[in-house]
Amino acid sequence: MNSFKRDNVLCHILLYSCFFLCAGFPVYAIDYDYHFTTKCLEEPLNPQYSGGIAKNPEINDGLNGWTSFGSSKIETRTSKQGNTFIVASHRTQPNHSFSQTIHVEKDTMYTISAWLQVSHGKADVVAMIRTPNGDIPTGWAIAKSGCWSMLKGGFNGNFSGPAELYFESKDISSVELWADSISIQPFTLLEWKAHQDQSIEKTRKSKVKLQVVDHQGQPISNATIMIKQTSSSFPIGNAMSYHILTNTGYQDWYNPRFKLTVFENEMKWWETEPLPNKDDYHLADAMLQYVQNRSILLRGHNIVWENRDMLPQWAKDLPRPLLATAIERRLNSLVPRYRDKVIHWDVDNENMHFSYLESQTGENTVYYYKKAYDMDKGALLFLNEWGTIENPNDIVASPAKYLAKIEEFRTLGYNGTLGIGLQGHFDTPTIPYIRSALDILATANLPIWITELDVSSRPLQADYLRDILGELYTHPGVQGIMFWSPWQPQGCFKMCLTDNDFNNLPTGDVVDDFMRRINHQGLISTTNHDGYVETSLYHGDYEVIIKHSAIKHQSFAHKINVAKGKDSSTLVMKLSA
Repeated sequence: MNSFKRDNVLCHILLYSCFFLCAGFPVYAIDYDYHFTTKCLEEPLNPQYSGGIAKNPEINDGLNGWTSFGSSKIETRTSKQGNTFIVASHRTQPNHSFSQTIHVEKDTMYTISAWLQVSHGKADVVAMIRTPNGDIPTGWAIAKSGCWSMLKGGFNGNFSGPAELYFESKDISSVELWADSISIQPFTLLEWKAHQDQSIEKTRKSKVKLQVVDHQGQPISNATIMIKQTSSSFPIGNAMSYHILTNTGYQDWYNPRFKLTVFENEMKWWETEPLPNKDDYHLADAMLQYVQNRSILLRGHNIVWENRDMLPQWAKDLPRPLLATAIERRLNSLVPRYRDKVIHWDVDNENMHFSYLESQTGENTVYYYKKAYDMDKGALLFLNEWGTIENPNDIVASPAKYLAKIEEFRTLGYNGTLGIGLQGHFDTPTIPYIRSALDILATANLPIWITELDVSSRPLQADYLRDILGELYTHPGVQGIMFWSPWQPQGCFKMCLTDNDFNNLPTGDVVDDFMRRINHQGLISTTNHDGYVETSLYHGDYEVIIKHSAIKHQSFAHKINVAKGKDSSTLVMKLSA
């Protein structure tokens, strides 16, 4: 190991752990390393997983394992501190860099990390994998001159055979690419599932020790304990359309499942102000009353939208002063009306992909957040973007760019509440990329919500949805999931959960199964000789019914709350008869 690299003591996890049994035999897995840092360092950290299957990951053995990709010149250099790294110079195409051939196994998950630097300025750099089926982007970094930036990503092994890792940047004019501490770590599907199971136990559940005692405080042995979860601490919701106001079949399907919602269109600008200065909130108000009567929480979506196509027709060609006035009126009309009635606001929708309002008015998007925060300090204000976790090709809203946008907000003086909204409109998912993207975003220490989850219609749609849910729910950074499947008689946006008779489609079965699996219903156990029952419970509220012949009236009930503690110690509760 190169002694000049900084060692990441806390997160350099390479211990082998047994997580679960498969066909009677223990399955061992290398712990997944969730670590990422946004700091640009004088020297790179050691490679994750000691480089995994990458040959010569720390460039301590000259150029062994590395070749030139394209017509670039590659060489090794050594820093003043004695650290050796690889350099690609004389680049004339974006993909001219250094490369290494690896062997990919089908049905294997791969995570990639590297430390990057450029000779001057800064540049977007992507790690690519060349396969027989085409070139795959795996992860992005904003590389800078004078310090080392971390890249993290991943890809699915969907074939077996040789592949080539290389790096790409469109900034080619005399810009050299430097790299060090490069890691490629494979995980089997069983190992990947083991990481998810471990994360659930660590972040979504707590160990609970219940003791049943009589009125004198003496333990009651052989008491039957029945545990039923009445609510979950992890919010899961689904968008709804105005049809829920009149369609009883829709109501009967929706209401038992979801206690969190967002209106598909009814709060959007074109719906609430179809003509200039003529507000029409009748649908939004009626839907608000509907959800309030049923204790369903509501996300506010959205205040304004940077995409010109999503403006009211009358606002699309307004001259600059009139557009600015119209936006101001929109803010002053919508936010106070629903203040304290929504838990979130998607303030300026998709402002990384689009910038029509900003370009036309000259007003930075931060202004809308400051204004909304001043009017409704009780709601959490969100950025809301697509592509960040769905599409490794999306450089505009890459995880690194998302963090840069957050930094821009703070630099421009926005100090109010802020959440990371990830829409999650998937086609074919890249599960390792999703995990790495969430690792990166979690470093902002802001709430991460999946705000519009769906999978486009395609073979394996339901299977993809199941895989995506498994990854999102088990990541410690995610705090809530919203499905984007509001029912429409003519068909849904991308993904329906039911047919028009409100019978579940395969995707609806996936959602129901997912929600059953992350809740405890009907757990039954018996206290030991000291009156104890030990178990692991999902965070949330529970009703505990205790039955024993020595108990007056034979049984009694307790309500308890299980929440994540400050450490992993067991939560001990004494239940008195």
